[in-house]
Amino acid sequence: MAAPKKGRSASAPSKPGRSLALILIAIVALTAGMFASGNTTPRLGIDLAGGTSITLRAVPERGQESAINKTNMNTAVNIMERRVNGLGVSEAEVQTQGNDNIIVNIPKGTNSKQAREQVGTTAKLYFRPVLTTEVSGGAATSSPSPSASPSGSGKATDKAGDKATSGSASPSATATKQGRAVTDGLKADATPSSGGSASPKTSASPSPSASGGATDDATAKLQAEYTALDCSKESARATAGKGVLPTVPTVACGQNSSGQWQKYILGPAAVDGTDVKKGQAVFDTQGASGWIVQLDFTSKGAKKFADVTGKLAQNQSPQNQFAIVLDGDVVSDPYVKNAITGGNAQISGNFDQKSAQSLANMLSYGALPLTFKEDSVTTVTAALGGDQLHAGLIAGAIGLALVVIYLLIFYRGLSIIAVPSLLVSAALAYVIMSLLGPAIGFALNLPAVCGAIVAIGITADSFIVFFERIRDEVREGRTLRPSVERAWPRARRTILVSDFVSFLAAAVLFVVTVGKVQGFAFTLGLTTLLDVVVVFLFTKPLMTILARRKFFANGHKFSGLDPKALGAKPPLRRTRRPARPAAGPVDPKEA
Repeated sequence: MAAPKKGRSASAPSKPGRSLALILIAIVALTAGMFASGNTTPRLGIDLAGGTSITLRAVPERGQESAINKTNMNTAVNIMERRVNGLGVSEAEVQTQGNDNIIVNIPKGTNSKQAREQVGTTAKLYFRPVLTTEVSGGAATSSPSPSASPSGSGKATDKAGDKATSGSASPSATATKQGRAVTDGLKADATPSSGGSASPKTSASPSPSASGGATDDATAKLQAEYTALDCSKESARATAGKGVLPTVPTVACGQNSSGQWQKYILGPAAVDGTDVKKGQAVFDTQGASGWIVQLDFTSKGAKKFADVTGKLAQNQSPQNQFAIVLDGDVVSDPYVKNAITGGNAQISGNFDQKSAQSLANMLSYGALPLTFKEDSVTTVTAALGGDQLHAGLIAGAIGLALVVIYLLIFYRGLSIIAVPSLLVSAALAYVIMSLLGPAIGFALNLPAVCGAIVAIGITADSFIVFFERIRDEVREGRTLRPSVERAWPRARRTILVSDFVSFLAAAVLFVVTVGKVQGFAFTLGLTTLLDVVVVFLFTKPLMTILARRKFFANGHKFSGLDPKALGAKPPLRRTRRPARPAAGPVDPKEA
């Protein structure tokens, strides 16, 4: 019978070739992926590569000065972060400064122009009924409006249907002769129709210019403002519809799908941007609508939207349209044919992917609790960032050189193992950070470089723990090969505990901090994980192989494992047990 298999003893030799082959395959695969993706260098943050810094100042509306508080400022920061991240901008940093300022840092090399446009669009989002509209500053040209329909209908209600040729989420260029008079439009907009109740914001608005409380003078003033408005002029667009309370009718401008500027008279806001839970750009694979924007409303917003669409559906164009107004500008003006209930809707029309995504981002992230003004825009030059990167690389090179010198002095020949291990760890970190740039938007900033420098010490500490455990075994009088295998289990536990503490600290730091400090925490955590991988799959197998070489096995004085220099005990030798005497009569004297 074969003897039962016993567990492997601590001194049993391992098979290091497999581990070395595994890490070699991993390095080759990651490097190939890096070159195949074309991202051969890590993406740099704003402090290293340069970029744009925008300062936004909260401006209180009349009678709402108390709205500028910590809660609203933090809400605005979160919304702005989601806006920029929705555009795929890496390491965009948004944070408060003082009581009423927000700083937005956008790294160079990303779509920072579009991000600046979206972040700079700081006012609130409203859905306002269209009372009248026409092309401003030129002859009207016909272009279809987007349409709003219940989500999941699978069919657009756009009158032009598939005949729309322009791909835009912009307002329509449908010409009108103002339909009913503006005065009648304002009155009807403030009066519940027989088909449904008016929106709370629409009916309960005792503004001086809304009918039911509107004066002829206020109406005439609004009509005169509309007549004089020329949206083709930038100076007019800068003031039209800006700073107007949501309960007050207003004029506004928007660019239609033909590229022409269009002017509007809009009724009081019927739905607030905070009533929109989510906006999403989706390609309609079942119908012929192409790209559409799906809307999900809150329970409160669903009722408001059903009320206003029920009223609008009973009117003739353009008064069956509602304008999506952001920062006082009309970004879309879909029309409706039926009341949209259920809290879901979709906007279809002349969208392409970019315009649909842009409108979805505005709907999802556009409802800021405060109005902001762009105070300053500054640019961090690439030269300054290059100087900081150069200084960080010099600091890292000095730190690495000091570690190598220390290893050469105190561990001599063992540095043949430690230095390649450091290089392998550095190579893996470089390749992974290069791949993480396009994958998750990771950008290397100055604190992240500091985290990589600190990681040099953490990695070297793991080698030192392992080497000292081997030396302890050699001091006990054991030869090198069993010393390596006996030292590894104890060193392994210590390394894992040490790296776990470092990784835990990095994870906590990443969660509780914001901005650039997260770069330090992320790099520290990443390099700590790589330390475990390198020690297990490279350092220990390489030590096992070199322990078979005479230079180390015989304890050469430059090997770092010289028994005499370490004060080793005499070699441990196994002795055989004496053979048992043959069974026989016992001598009485021995008994």
